[in-house]
Amino acid sequence: MLIKSPTILAVDDKKENLDIILDILSDYDVIPVTSGQKALQVIDEEDIALVLLDIVMPELDGFQVCQILKNNTKTKHIPIVFTTAKTDEESISKAYEAGADDYVSKPLKKAEVIARVKTQLKLKQTIENLEFLASRDSMTGIYNRRKFFELAIPVFKETPTDIFMAMIDIDYFKKVNDTYGHDVGDMVIKLATQTISQVIRQHDAIFARIGGEEFVLLLKDMDKKAILEILENIRLSIENLVVEHNDTKIKFTISIGATSKTQDSKTIDELLKNSDLALYESKTSGRNKITFR
Repeated sequence: MLIKSPTILAVDDKKENLDIILDILSDYDVIPVTSGQKALQVIDEEDIALVLLDIVMPELDGFQVCQILKNNTKTKHIPIVFTTAKTDEESISKAYEAGADDYVSKPLKKAEVIARVKTQLKLKQTIENLEFLASRDSMTGIYNRRKFFELAIPVFKETPTDIFMAMIDIDYFKKVNDTYGHDVGDMVIKLATQTISQVIRQHDAIFARIGGEEFVLLLKDMDKKAILEILENIRLSIENLVVEHNDTKIKFTISIGATSKTQDSKTIDELLKNSDLALYESKTSGRNKITFR
């Protein structure tokens, strides 16, 4: 399997400078453009790993392009390396103030350009890995509690209604751990996670593990009937699972509590509280069921 090289955007109003960059970075996928406007258009359409950006350009200069990219939540993490003949302190200071991650001076030197590009790409990968680890549950790989609220709060604020929250809890999970051991308990959690993820994969959903055997799910842009169908699909899918351990076939179920945002809902914590109360009703009235509150 071929590993695709990172795509680098090279921005310079002089074609000869772009030709030099293309020659220097021949091992990378480089997209050359001759204006700031074109650069912004390409970044909106392509998965860009790094930008090599000239400072002095007509209409939209490098400082302006850099500021636009760094002020956009979708592009602010893309490293920007200025390529410039302006190496005075004022220009370099202005570059970093605009949000630049590094700069290389013109005329471009092959070894320096490659070294700085490699450094920024490696740093970007390191940051992405750390952010992934900080936002994911270590056992299941789905979002953790902190990341769930980070993603869910903006959705709650921006969407007037048609937001649904469901709390999902594995029934009698302590009994599974006590009877078969924590290794089997971990298998149950992982299998439940995979199954729920498969059911919701085609929907606009935020799914997270927020406690030992407890999960939370946020769905939007559907009506109550559609939500209940999804939750019932989840419940039945879990009910039909089998975990095999030492010639023993272990089955388990889940209980679900769900609620929806109304015009009176003030915070996402209210949704969480109401779905938790609904979950409690499911637990106390027989388990392996859905309660909508």
